[in-house]
Amino acid sequence: MNKTADELQPIRLSAREIPPPTSISAQARTYLSLAAQQYDMPARPALDDKAGWKNWVAVADGAVGAMMAGFDQLAEHEATELGGVPVFLIKPNNLPANSRGVLLDIHGGALVMGGGSVCCSMGKFMALRAGMLTYTIDYRMPPDHPYPAALDDCIAAYRALLKLYSSAEIIVSGSSAGGNLAAALMLRARDEGLPLPAGVVLLTPEVDLEETGDSFHTNRDIDVALKTGLLELSLLYANGHDLTHPYLSPLFGDFSKGFPPTFLQTGTRDLFLSNTVRMHRGLLKAKIDVELHVFEAMPHGGFGGNTPEDQELAEAVQLFVQRCLK
Repeated sequence: MNKTADELQPIRLSAREIPPPTSISAQARTYLSLAAQQYDMPARPALDDKAGWKNWVAVADGAVGAMMAGFDQLAEHEATELGGVPVFLIKPNNLPANSRGVLLDIHGGALVMGGGSVCCSMGKFMALRAGMLTYTIDYRMPPDHPYPAALDDCIAAYRALLKLYSSAEIIVSGSSAGGNLAAALMLRARDEGLPLPAGVVLLTPEVDLEETGDSFHTNRDIDVALKTGLLELSLLYANGHDLTHPYLSPLFGDFSKGFPPTFLQTGTRDLFLSNTVRMHRGLLKAKIDVELHVFEAMPHGGFGGNTPEDQELAEAVQLFVQRCLK
């Protein structure tokens, strides 16, 4: 006899300690140890507390900006626009003279933070990782600009970029919430008849806003970068729209209608591990060209950018980009 979900018994675990594993680099073990001791974010405000959310975002932006500051001097940037949307044009200092293509990057930040100077810093981090000339989109966000403002900005910027480059010269990327928007942009661009880019890079993407995957339970509090889910922030972003709509949760899109070659990355300690592996299965079923890279013990967002594992990820992204741009 089949039981309902409410009747199924969960696994109950006793309290335990989980050390950094010896299977990763010494630098990565140090990152896990130090990150586990970092200051936690303040409590999330009520959905209708606009002032409270603005204060919360300011604290989050300060923390992320401090983490990204070390990469600022490694690339040049210029504030400009694409299709009326503010963007930063970023050129890594070590960009080869024969570099090909352009990256359209969409920053992370739980769909509510990471704008302005933080957007620029995160864009530089991704430009360095991909080794490409990069436009990063400073899209609108809640509480003032909920869905579909961010996605509208992304599609406007992509349309404008298509006037500067052929689709075969463009790679789109996004990390975390940026991965949500990058994947949603692919679905919407396809639905609106736009040519799709040569490839898309989705790093630990937030593709299921309902957070139904297994790792939202198994990696809770184990992921030192993202200890708990983001449901309140997703509800703030969605502003009453159905969280399962493919433009909000791209995991539920119909990939058989078209999707570009895709690079997916996650880690075994990533809260979004299930998001990424389920996206991989969905793309495989639709016979989309897709790569899945799962890193040992890596939490959400990597090990801070300066470990052998982070370098290995950067090299894998660059190989994917080179393959797509041929």
